[in-house]
Amino acid sequence: MLIAVIADTHLPRGTRTLPAACVERLRGCQLILHAGDFTGRAALDELRALGPPVVAVHGNVDEESLRRELPERRVVSAEHLRIGMVHDAGPRSGRLERLRLAFPDADAVVFGHSHLPLHERVEGFQIFNPGSPTERRRAPTRSMGLARVEGGTIEFELIELP
Repeated sequence: MLIAVIADTHLPRGTRTLPAACVERLRGCQLILHAGDFTGRAALDELRALGPPVVAVHGNVDEESLRRELPERRVVSAEHLRIGMVHDAGPRSGRLERLRLAFPDADAVVFGHSHLPLHERVEGFQIFNPGSPTERRRAPTRSMGLARVEGGTIEFELIELP
């Protein structure tokens, strides 16, 4: 199973859109995970129109209707693996262990907020931040992630976008 992982799209904003390379990858996946900060409902509607199911949490800048519709945290199953989702994973120090405690039955947790890509793995547990496909801030490039779930394992890949 191929899963797209994105966060911090911050749309709509002026003429900004998702990069074509991001949209192409989203369409080619069986599931899209969005770790919050759509900003407006139109961004969620745009993702849903691409075809694959969208599972999401709300972020700190999402409009009120999104905050009511989407949970702050959730766990999604993908071929018997469990992936936790949250927008803000808190300070860098102790993050992996904190997320392991917050999602004790999860195999991995995806999150956003910082716009800084991150992948850490300890003793079979992983955390992954895909960065942002639209607003790199302090990151070197705009980015998204792919997760391949196969044979009882999950492998994350960071995709740098033009």
